[in-house]
Amino acid sequence: MYAIIKSGGKQYRVKKGAFIDVELLDGEPGSQIEFAEILFVYDGSNSIIGAPHLSDYVVLGELVDCVSGPKIKSMKYKRSHNVRKRFGHRQHYSRVEIKDVQTRETKKRH
Repeated sequence: MYAIIKSGGKQYRVKKGAFIDVELLDGEPGSQIEFAEILFVYDGSNSIIGAPHLSDYVVLGELVDCVSGPKIKSMKYKRSHNVRKRFGHRQHYSRVEIKDVQTRETKKRH
């Protein structure tokens, strides 16, 4: 079973046990995260498409850590002024481990 979720303006394909890096989320490492914007679910035999979201499914995850993305280097240059400026940027992400993809009825029973 896998699902396509939306978080931080991006879409991610997730399944149980997967690790994903999403935009920075509030919370401490070890806290539970619930993704409510589910766009698509495939359970092995049939697929369910949301219009635009599926309200009866939920993806549960655990916040593992805050990680940094790759270093992006750039440079500004102005000719005839002898100006050269180099700078870089490194985006911070939240690493989330997906615990389960389930229906809301299953979540209420646990």
